[in-house]
Amino acid sequence: MPLIQSIYTDGACSGNPGPGGWGTVVYFADGVIHEMGGGEAQTTNNRMEMQAAVAALKFFVDLNQKESIALYTDSEYVKNGITKWIKGWKQKGWKTSTGKPVLNQDLWEILDGLNSNQVEWRYVRGHTGDVGNERCDAIARAFSLGKIPALKTLNDPIPDSEVAMIDTSTHTPIESQEELPREIRVEHLRNLVETLHMADEIASRTYLITSSELADLMDVNASAVTSRGDNWVWRNWVVSRVRREGNQILWQLERVD
Repeated sequence: MPLIQSIYTDGACSGNPGPGGWGTVVYFADGVIHEMGGGEAQTTNNRMEMQAAVAALKFFVDLNQKESIALYTDSEYVKNGITKWIKGWKQKGWKTSTGKPVLNQDLWEILDGLNSNQVEWRYVRGHTGDVGNERCDAIARAFSLGKIPALKTLNDPIPDSEVAMIDTSTHTPIESQEELPREIRVEHLRNLVETLHMADEIASRTYLITSSELADLMDVNASAVTSRGDNWVWRNWVVSRVRREGNQILWQLERVD
């Protein structure tokens, strides 16, 4: 078998919870591409993101490859969960820092059993033109809509126009912060820490905040908040839509580590 160079994963869900789908694309060093996907009638976006990662790791483990791979996901929930939070969850008996049961424990246990130091987890921002991420998204969305997309497999011939090798370095987000003077970077870091402390207080006191207030906290446009669905992860917090009051949507933050 040729060597796996990188794997991309993504999940999608209509309604969250609702019909969902997942997509996984495996890139081999010789240019071969292998695609996988599936769907569930009633699920969540986070579970589909995790299912895509489970499929990726199962495929990698079954090939018994000794060389390391890069696994790309646009889910901070998946990346942070498997690389940071899971150790604390297991020590607490699969409880969060607030004592609540960890969501999706069944899939976290499977991921944990398949994960190894051969897997380099990398975050890629979604919908930014990254070929692997965009293809996974298309597969996942198709399955979430009840469609079965045409998937490439190991047995498919490689077209002459196909890129022989994917350069993973071009898929890593550029940290433009590194180009700034050190004193400016330090000031940005101070502002970030203040923001994170603020988010922690909002979570610990179970305050409800509006979409515009949440957008200010995250330093994004308000549309970027409302377009994410009813339940998603930002840094160390699960952000959940609670209710609507008049023309305002109210959100709640909960620590997950």
